[in-house]
Amino acid sequence: MFTGAGTLLNVAAIVIGSGVGVALGGRLPERTREVVTDGLGLVTLLVAALTCVAVTDKTLVAAAGKAGPVLVVLGAILIGGIVGSLMHLEARVEDFGHWLRARLVKNDQDQRFVEGFVSASLVFCIGPLAILGSISDGLGNGIEQLALKAALDGFASVAFAAALGWGVAASAISVALYQGVWTLIGVVAGGVLPPAEIAAMTVVGGVLLIGVSIRLLRIRDLPVADLLPAVVVAPILTALIAHFQ
Repeated sequence: MFTGAGTLLNVAAIVIGSGVGVALGGRLPERTREVVTDGLGLVTLLVAALTCVAVTDKTLVAAAGKAGPVLVVLGAILIGGIVGSLMHLEARVEDFGHWLRARLVKNDQDQRFVEGFVSASLVFCIGPLAILGSISDGLGNGIEQLALKAALDGFASVAFAAALGWGVAASAISVALYQGVWTLIGVVAGGVLPPAEIAAMTVVGGVLLIGVSIRLLRIRDLPVADLLPAVVVAPILTALIAHFQ
């Protein structure tokens, strides 16, 4: 397998799953599509809860102390949110979705494109497998984790596209860029990234997934994209705390 094969497999699964979802979506009543989206929101909440369990990771606790992991997550969310909001990341992601929609969707009445692109991009990009699997691929350790993620994303994209349309397929671009960067980091960094910092990133990703689930359940339209820098801030704070302990 060549480096990046896992991400290509993931992208293919999303595109194929989206095609199946769109084919099914047109035959489903609006109420059924809403139920599908609600169900996906609940499952996303479950995945987020399981991901957040990494806050008890032994390497993270050892590096940051007993109370440190929660403080790392809090600090990362606050700092990342400030940086992301100043950079207007949420607006930029939505603008990119509008730009894609104008070029890929000929039907001006399809208002779900941007919603599908943004929601699916966040769900498919945020999470431990996107980071760990891509780094593992970059390190040359195989694509098993990304193969698992591809299977999960493929099934999820069917449900997403049935409710939100072709914008879900466009999220494959976000996945290719995001995971491509992490794969490159794996190639460059080698085995330098400590397990504690990976765990911190994983927990923050879980917290952001909770925000995504809240959006999907239509509780509140949280600007999750503005919080994305928190994923980068988390390992930095972990390293600082470990250094001064």
